Amino acid sequence: MRMPSVTGRAGVPLWRLLVVPVFALGLLPLQADAKDGKDGKEPVSFQHKDWALQCDNTRTCRAVGYQAENSDSEPVSILLTRDAGPDTPVQVDLQVSTEKASPAALQIRVGKFSLPGLQGDSPRVPAAQVPRLLQELLKNDEATVSAGKDRWTLSLAGASAVLLKMDEAQGRVGTPGALVRRGTRPESSVLPPVPAPVIKGVKPSPPRKDDAALAKPLVAALDRASMEGQCNGDDAFDPANVQVHRLTDRKVLLSVPCGMGAYNFSSLLWIANDRPPYKPEPLQDVDGDFDPASGSVHSAMKGRGIGDCWWVREWQFDGQGFARTRESGDSMCRGFAGGAWQLPSYVTR
Repeated sequence: MRMPSVTGRAGVPLWRLLVVPVFALGLLPLQADAKDGKDGKEPVSFQHKDWALQCDNTRTCRAVGYQAENSDSEPVSILLTRDAGPDTPVQVDLQVSTEKASPAALQIRVGKFSLPGLQGDSPRVPAAQVPRLLQELLKNDEATVSAGKDRWTLSLAGASAVLLKMDEAQGRVGTPGALVRRGTRPESSVLPPVPAPVIKGVKPSPPRKDDAALAKPLVAALDRASMEGQCNGDDAFDPANVQVHRLTDRKVLLSVPCGMGAYNFSSLLWIANDRPPYKPEPLQDVDGDFDPASGSVHSAMKGRGIGDCWWVREWQFDGQGFARTRESGDSMCRGFAGGAWQLPSYVTR
């Protein structure tokens, strides 16, 4: 099962219970200060008031806005997505959360703009209406989303700063296609998209009946002193609690359960030989739940107990080790069950 895509919400799958530890909460990518990502190698992230921005390593940017943090409104969010490159359009999606049945259609009103009849769980604003909507979003303090007598109030505090940061990240400031500071600089000067890295995944070898018996000698070969403070108690290293997965004809993956918290949990991973000398090598910056069928590792971190924000990372076995394939997260914890959107910061092919 997968996390909810960038197009909408979903229920919380069981694999989310295998997540990274509570002390990692500081790793959430969207901070108050932006990272300079003009080279495409360091994705830009920025947050201001009720809006946030996340650009990924291809320079695709996604801006999101929510209801005000202390608002009486039920959760509501808007997502603006724009690919890198000259003359690219902006896609706009809406989403609301309610204890009632999902509304059949939504209407958005902001300033002089009104658009009814938006259907679906995460309805998309028609492309022809987006320019008018963007104009009003930048001129007003809030927008109203409604369905019959139900109302949601979308805060526009922070929208101008976040959309300006989006323009900066994509090299659009001063061009006709800029969202905030337009000018006469040619569209050809806009930064091009960066190709996503290509990962060649390798399917692990089939398990062997004696793989589980490797748990005891592999645990004994670990450098326990180097892991001080990373695992909760010696029970984590009980061979009965660890897992051994076959990777290749001569290599296995050792998974040790560590970092149990109030609602987050992680496993530390090593690649080792399947015979002496075992020489287990820790996987740096790779943790989570291993799927032996696909050779992938999934790690998810819940921002708080109610599960309205998540940070997800994935890696794929490539025959030698594990290559990062995906990073994404919510921008803010604003009451959507399972999170409102997943905003990629790193993507691959």
